[in-house]
Amino acid sequence: MKFCVIRFLILVSAFALSCVISVVRPEFSFVSSVYSEDKKTEKKYKDVQTRKRESVGAKCAKALEKIQVTLEEELWAESLKALQDVEASSKTCKSDYEQTQIWQFSAYVYFSLDDFPNAIKAYLKVVEGIGTPPEVRLDVRYTLAQLYAAEEDYKNAAFQLEAWLAEATIIGADQRYFMAQIYYQLERKADALVAVEMAIADQESKGILPKERFWGLQRVLYYEKSDYPTVIKILEKLVKHYPKWTYWKQLGGMYGEREREMDRLVSTELIYLNDQLNKESEVMSMAYMYLGAEVPYRAAKIINKGMQDGYVERSSKNLEVLGTAWYQARDLDSAVSALEAASEKADTGNLQARLAGIYLDLGRDKDAYRAATRASRKGGVKRPDTNYLVMGNALVNLNCFNDAISAFKKSLKNAKDKKAMKYPRQWIKFSESEGSRLQKLRDVGLKIRACGKA
Repeated sequence: MKFCVIRFLILVSAFALSCVISVVRPEFSFVSSVYSEDKKTEKKYKDVQTRKRESVGAKCAKALEKIQVTLEEELWAESLKALQDVEASSKTCKSDYEQTQIWQFSAYVYFSLDDFPNAIKAYLKVVEGIGTPPEVRLDVRYTLAQLYAAEEDYKNAAFQLEAWLAEATIIGADQRYFMAQIYYQLERKADALVAVEMAIADQESKGILPKERFWGLQRVLYYEKSDYPTVIKILEKLVKHYPKWTYWKQLGGMYGEREREMDRLVSTELIYLNDQLNKESEVMSMAYMYLGAEVPYRAAKIINKGMQDGYVERSSKNLEVLGTAWYQARDLDSAVSALEAASEKADTGNLQARLAGIYLDLGRDKDAYRAATRASRKGGVKRPDTNYLVMGNALVNLNCFNDAISAFKKSLKNAKDKKAMKYPRQWIKFSESEGSRLQKLRDVGLKIRACGKA
């Protein structure tokens, strides 16, 4: 819908700015609709003294009216050529104020062509122009700050925005947040924190819930200061007002940093119950938390389900943790199953040595002996003295006393201190005595069970 050129010239600044803000690249977070919100409120400028209203002459108005037609049809190249011709002419739009209108039109066209550098150049002419009304200059400074930010020229963005802040009489929370973002990019973190907290305070003072991104930037700034108690407070607000699982995960991590393990466990359990733990590291981390809290059964169930769901790999390490959890929960059969699977993938004999101990607890003496033997052959056992001690005990139970004595002597040889030597010595004496006693009984004709390791 067309409108007369005179009205257009009066409103061109607001029109151009609102267009800039609404169509600027959506993926660029700095350039948002924040400024258009404040345009709803009429500004009161500091220079309130009466001044002559500038106007456009008939000749210039006629030229701009033609350009307006091409603008409405989005014929950007044609519009730009016409504007350049008018600007080059010394007769068409010759007053300072008329030149300002040409520059604003040009900036809008360049912006529509995604030519931000030339849009910036045109807007700078507006700012520096003699005929630019103060309120227009102020508006354009904010637009320049947005465009510089879009071009990642944060130094100039800060310069223009600071100039705008110094003159503007109404500064909203979104403008404070914009300033905070620019300061953050310039590594002016203290200034960024002041700005974002002013934005939050502005909304809270009006009974408005601060925007999610405000708390988000505030959280980052406090995290980089290692102020974890404040980070926790911010995250607790975020999970309450903008509940997202990513915030719950971050909150759990922060509880862990502060050694608030029960709070960490509760928050992580909440995430788990809502099926939001779908990475191996997350599932295993939760299992370790339950092991640390001395709830091994829950840890085992979590790992087992993770493996069934395909989130947790059935690696030797993970199966070993699963076996450990089942063992601590006193579900020895499940522990054996997990550790047997783990031992098949292991490079050392450690898991076979652990299995030998569990088999011994279960009264599976032959399996205990065989597992201890496999551990010894595979090598790399952390406590070979203990492994040989288990082997010897299994052999004693199998009535293989000579073999048991041999195993206990190996245990004694691998013992590293007096305490570790104590038990194999005692078992050697027992085995010699018991073996001799049973052999005497056999010699007088009693049927005594022979060695059953085979």
